Amino acid sequence: MIKKLIRKILGVKEAAARDHSVAVVLRAQEHGIDPRLVSSNAIRVTSSLQEAGFDAFVVGGAVRDLLLGVKPKDFDIATNATPEQVKRLFRRAFIIGKRFQIVHVMFGQDLLEVTTFRGIGADSAPTDEHGRVLRDNTFGPQHEDALRRDFTINAMYYNPANEEVWDYHGGSADIRAKTLRIIGQPEARYREDPVRMLRVVRFAARLNFSIEPGTAAPIAVMAPLINNVPAARVFDEMLKLLMSGRALACLVQLRKSGLHHGLLPLLDVVLEQPLGAKFVTLALDSTDARIAAGKTVSPGFLFAALLWHQVLEKWTAYRAAGEFPIPALHLAADDVLDSQTEKLALQRKIGSDMRDIWAMQPRFERRSGKTPHKLLEHPRFRAGYDFLLLRCASGEIDAEIGEWWTDFYESDEENRDELVASGANPAAAPGAAKKKRAPRRGPRSRPASGTTGGAAGGE
Repeated sequence: MIKKLIRKILGVKEAAARDHSVAVVLRAQEHGIDPRLVSSNAIRVTSSLQEAGFDAFVVGGAVRDLLLGVKPKDFDIATNATPEQVKRLFRRAFIIGKRFQIVHVMFGQDLLEVTTFRGIGADSAPTDEHGRVLRDNTFGPQHEDALRRDFTINAMYYNPANEEVWDYHGGSADIRAKTLRIIGQPEARYREDPVRMLRVVRFAARLNFSIEPGTAAPIAVMAPLINNVPAARVFDEMLKLLMSGRALACLVQLRKSGLHHGLLPLLDVVLEQPLGAKFVTLALDSTDARIAAGKTVSPGFLFAALLWHQVLEKWTAYRAAGEFPIPALHLAADDVLDSQTEKLALQRKIGSDMRDIWAMQPRFERRSGKTPHKLLEHPRFRAGYDFLLLRCASGEIDAEIGEWWTDFYESDEENRDELVASGANPAAAPGAAKKKRAPRRGPRSRPASGTTGGAAGGE
């Protein structure tokens, strides 16, 4: 009765501002979402649930992106149906998760994540000694689900059927103000899940939003809690951060917030060295440009670039101690990867790609005999070659080496032989290749399958 009276006197929207159990409901003409940006499969899932008598909404980041006029990459669905009830409605649906059960609904290669509205966590929910919630399968009403979400801009619900947006925490206003604000008491929310501190950085940098002062204040003090998070989760978040399209801005924000310690050891040292800073900046700028152009990005290349100057430093030290160059490089790579794997849980495939890229670098300096032809056939040649060009562009090595390999890579077989023959006199090589350059086609038609490189990842 009291809520009804408040609504009559103040209006629904003003009441919602005072009571987070009441949503501000935005109509199509108010929020301006283009329904053509909504996935047909997301509409199919919400419609099926609604036809079965359940509530169902597109939720979270997808709604945020729709309000920003951007087509979301992923569509998550929230509903009051239990995971078992959701699973029964779809032919290809799978319940996953331990901390909180969710349902993956598949349409061909398209995966949609369906979650049941979460309730306020019970006091008995298991936590670790630092307060991080380990498991919580408590379901609840929609307004409690909104309260459980991390940021106001991620706590809105969109119903494709009537094109309404339900906003419990002022997320639409924060989007207009370009402000990132956590829901609830920041210290408590970061303690529940320290990864939220990394998400603050990623969203602020990616969206070019400012972080609300109360949301930002505890991060520097609570940053060490990241060390209590499973390494695989930290790696996943770091990968999202680096592939956000604003990777350099994210790293700058990480340093500013004091969150980089332990994630990328010695990053401060690298970015304070002129060559290191230039190398990392070039690599991340190239990565951001590829993402903006819709091109693929190789995680192995990215991490190889970020950690290269640590490898270079150790490589130099091993050689100074008397090791031969190639064994010294492998020892340096082992040291760096061992220290990073403990913190970031680098996947074996990514670590292997990084080793290949690093190990090729000394071989690029051997430009006579059969070595150049053999290196051209390496399955990671393009990644190693692009890495070489970054080294040249940053001033680490002579630009002439990169020019020679560019000519060699782009030439036909006849001109490649001429370039190799002139390998003892590299200054003559570029001119020789320009006599008769074949159309760009790579080694013997194309690089071998899997040669994804470029600051990231491919042609």
